[in-house]
Amino acid sequence: MKELVKELTEAYGPSGYEQAVCEIVKQHVTDYADSVEVDPLGNLHAVKKGTGGGLRIMLAAHMDEIGLMVSFIDQHGFGRLTRLGGVFPESTVGNRALFTNGAIAVINAEKWPLPDNIERSLSNLYLDFGVSRREDVPVRVGDVAAFQRPFVDLGQTLLAKSLDDRIGCAILIETLRQLKATPHEVHFVFTVQEEVGVRGATTAAFKVHPDVSIAVDVTDSGDVPERKHFEVKMGQGPAIKVMDSGMLAHPGLKNWMIETATAHEIPYQLEILTLGTTDAKAMQLSQEGSMAGAVSIPCRHIHTPSEMVSYSDVLNAVKLLVAMLSEPARL
Repeated sequence: MKELVKELTEAYGPSGYEQAVCEIVKQHVTDYADSVEVDPLGNLHAVKKGTGGGLRIMLAAHMDEIGLMVSFIDQHGFGRLTRLGGVFPESTVGNRALFTNGAIAVINAEKWPLPDNIERSLSNLYLDFGVSRREDVPVRVGDVAAFQRPFVDLGQTLLAKSLDDRIGCAILIETLRQLKATPHEVHFVFTVQEEVGVRGATTAAFKVHPDVSIAVDVTDSGDVPERKHFEVKMGQGPAIKVMDSGMLAHPGLKNWMIETATAHEIPYQLEILTLGTTDAKAMQLSQEGSMAGAVSIPCRHIHTPSEMVSYSDVLNAVKLLVAMLSEPARL
């Protein structure tokens, strides 16, 4: 799967501008799905029909990544910016912003190094396009950028920007490839605009009207210095969500995941995330509601240009989903 992860993570796709990622996903799922379509908002739906007697199950992974938008350009050609999603100012300084038209700018702070008492705010940051006049700036107000970083294979660890949530997209693609037969009607949905308010999943779930909904996304990792009282660790298996700040996982679905992992000797962890949520929040509340949960990949350095996951967690997440979808639901 590493070549697939590289292709997905290096693609350009901040919230609202996921088209390039969507085209990559479409190329990889078309031969394995019974139908593929892109809805008006931009979500890609790949449907695998079941043998009958099962449920309608929606799996969701979001295609968008955090990004930036130009909000002002001064007479000397320096730009000001606002965020698309949860961008941390400290993690942006010195990074390169890649725009839709291919233009590149360096992000820096007005005062550098940052003094201890400075407000950690995007208002202190600027974009440097390497020009000296507003007229020479290659972008306009309202143009959007993502971070520019290559994928790096560290063996059992993968390093890239936008692993949140291109790693979820890769897991859904590989699950679809490996799923030979299922009693369920499975909707593999690659959503848009999750980072700005789970918007794609909201409309997609209304269209699919699932009985069961499973988000595949990243979560925090508690194995870094000073990260205390968080059970999930990178490399110890995919995390089965119990709750996050936006939703409580359905107990029956959670137990189905645990029982399947146990029966197939797949390592797993239980996730309680007090900050942040996923597409599962939107899917759980669509129409009259659905039984919702999530499979999460432990990720270090979330919402920075250098996110990190364990390759074994990724492979085990695929094993868990394939095993679940290959059998009748136990809810």
